[in-house]
Amino acid sequence: MKCFQYFKEKKFRIREERSAPELKESRRSYDYSGGDRVVKSSCSAASPRGIPELYEEKAHNLRVFSFSELKQATNDFSRLLKIGEGGFGIVYKGSIKPADGKGDSTVVAIKKLNRDGLQGHKQWVAEVQFLGVVEHPNLVKLIGYCAVDGERGIQRLLVYEFMPNRSLEDHLFSRAFPPLPWKTRLQIILGAAEGLAYLHEGLEVQVIFRDFKSSNVLLDENFKPRLSDFGLAREGPLAGRTHVSTAVVGTYGYAAPDYIETGHLTAKSDVWSFGVVLYEILTGRRSLERNRPKSEQKLLEWVKQYPVDSRKFGLIMDQRLENEYSINEARKIAKLADSCLSKSAKDRPKMSQVVERLKQVVQISEEVDSSPSHKNLELTEDDPVTENKTTQSEPSESWKRRMAHLAKLSEHVDGASRRRLMIMQRAKVL
Repeated sequence: MKCFQYFKEKKFRIREERSAPELKESRRSYDYSGGDRVVKSSCSAASPRGIPELYEEKAHNLRVFSFSELKQATNDFSRLLKIGEGGFGIVYKGSIKPADGKGDSTVVAIKKLNRDGLQGHKQWVAEVQFLGVVEHPNLVKLIGYCAVDGERGIQRLLVYEFMPNRSLEDHLFSRAFPPLPWKTRLQIILGAAEGLAYLHEGLEVQVIFRDFKSSNVLLDENFKPRLSDFGLAREGPLAGRTHVSTAVVGTYGYAAPDYIETGHLTAKSDVWSFGVVLYEILTGRRSLERNRPKSEQKLLEWVKQYPVDSRKFGLIMDQRLENEYSINEARKIAKLADSCLSKSAKDRPKMSQVVERLKQVVQISEEVDSSPSHKNLELTEDDPVTENKTTQSEPSESWKRRMAHLAKLSEHVDGASRRRLMIMQRAKVL
């Protein structure tokens, strides 16, 4: 058997820099609900096409590697170069030379699938199909692939751009990494939302990611997010249909309950998963942690004990942030998460709406950064506001002495405490 079942053999032998084979399988290889395809963008309204047709158009952008090339790129798949592992197999850091052999080598990530099942092969094909079509700053770039059926068995590999800062999961939950600052968290989740919005609404065919979680949000050298792992991605429902009927797959703790119960997949299933990750961003906790007390093991059940508008809401916030965040911005994120987690899929926002709401929060955060700091103060309608009772146009002598004393103290405190003192000075609460 040459190459793999979804691809047909090229008629002519090509030189060393080969392009990806054309897709053979039609859209019948997907579980559709019937009818004509919904056109999601105006760029090709007259000719709605599926992923296979779009892939045939763009397949030449992918590079086809030989197994020996990737074996050499990873020092024979050395365990020392292992950077990740999952049910699909192992991911290695590697270095590949340009196709023409000229110029500097490029650092890449090479995913080597396990050879023990059809499911892994199907997911590998899906990755080639979808990543061969999509193109967005917040989606990981697929450079090429390797498909070999030889004496040593079936070899399926994927070659991606390398993400030096690993995943959002690593930085949120692993103590081996410093905590992500609040502003960085906002930028990461906004970029991830823009990637999902592109998949849902930016192509002439809708793509449902189906496995959105913190481990599938990779981070580049500047902590810009890229969605990765398209092995479970599916095309959206056709015109006149509300959903795609599929076998229920994904990751426990992230899959929408309506999808689990019915097998009806929609873009709103991704929105639910996004809401879960929003709470992970806020709390620094995984969606499921078996090592915690029973009442705290399931993240979504635990946060319900601390309603967004209550005084105790701040108790859910990630302690690693050390109060370096805006409680008002955090409330807005939590309210957005709650809307994404609506029991009824119809009540959840579209990802484009999520993007707009996140942009508003980021804009507010940037405006606050450029103004006198008040991040650690929380004023609500129920909170008493301390007023300066001095009615004189000039500050009293006692107040001046207190401020001078504070100024001396601030020379010997850390950054966070100094900001608090500055806030108190401006508010004249001492």
